[in-house]
Amino acid sequence: MKYFLALLCAVLMAPAIAQSYPNRPVKLIVPYAPGGLPDTVARIIAEHLQNDLKQPFVIENKPGGGGATAVGTIKQSPADGYNLIVTDGPLLAVSPIIIPNLTYDAQRDLEAMAMVGIAPLYLAASANAPFSDMQGMIDYAKKHPGKLNYGSSGIGSIHHLTAEAMKYALGLDIGHVPYKGSSASIPALIGNQVDISFASPPSLMGFARAGKAKILATNTLKRSEQEPEVPAISEYAKDFDFGFSVVIMGKTGISDDVKKVISEGVKNALNNPEVRQKLMIAGVEPNINNKYDASNYLSQEMKRVSEAAKLAKLQ
Repeated sequence: MKYFLALLCAVLMAPAIAQSYPNRPVKLIVPYAPGGLPDTVARIIAEHLQNDLKQPFVIENKPGGGGATAVGTIKQSPADGYNLIVTDGPLLAVSPIIIPNLTYDAQRDLEAMAMVGIAPLYLAASANAPFSDMQGMIDYAKKHPGKLNYGSSGIGSIHHLTAEAMKYALGLDIGHVPYKGSSASIPALIGNQVDISFASPPSLMGFARAGKAKILATNTLKRSEQEPEVPAISEYAKDFDFGFSVVIMGKTGISDDVKKVISEGVKNALNNPEVRQKLMIAGVEPNINNKYDASNYLSQEMKRVSEAAKLAKLQ
């Protein structure tokens, strides 16, 4: 009888636990400086969550150490859902490869709670490039091995890894010119200093519409709903998929009730037309109706990025 009463009490208390969270401010920790994509996404989602859940959602930027500073804060906090991290998948996959003695293991220390969306990168050519579409680029690169080069936002960046994976998938010989961030690589493309480059839609579309760049393809598995006329690289290289996720994660061990609150809160946010519009302007395709499962997508993404890092000979 005592066992039955204890079990009944636990069952009745479960909804109360879910309803009591959050009962104080929640931190959304971003492993980048203000202004980057995860930071922008965190601010868009936080605004909706705090209106929906009636508690402040505070953004705290903790860049450095390939995510170690941000994840360290999560590791030192209780697994209660009051300290969460908003990050992109590639950071978690690349950091263990390029940073010796990394102080965290993303797969051990963190678990995905909600996937906000996928951020595509577009492959663009300079205005003076001797081709205007993806097939033309492939044909030219194969006829002139080693002649083309691509700019990236830095060694180990998702731009770099996407390009290396594309080269391997299509059998192309294209040189790499790394820059310090997209703020340098995009002007290099527009200035015809490099032939092609991957970049986010907000960085490219204005130049493309002005005739200063040619959009060739997207790195997501399927064409974007926002730019349906732009082909996906997967149409030329089967199953190619390097659009990167933006996810909300928490410390391993957070209760299912708390995870459900965050997951449902993000789902509600993504069903809001204003939130969707802001995300799309920022360059994120919202994960509407949980089209992608956060844990599964992140696991597959980390595998893809790790394989690309090997191709790029990252150390």
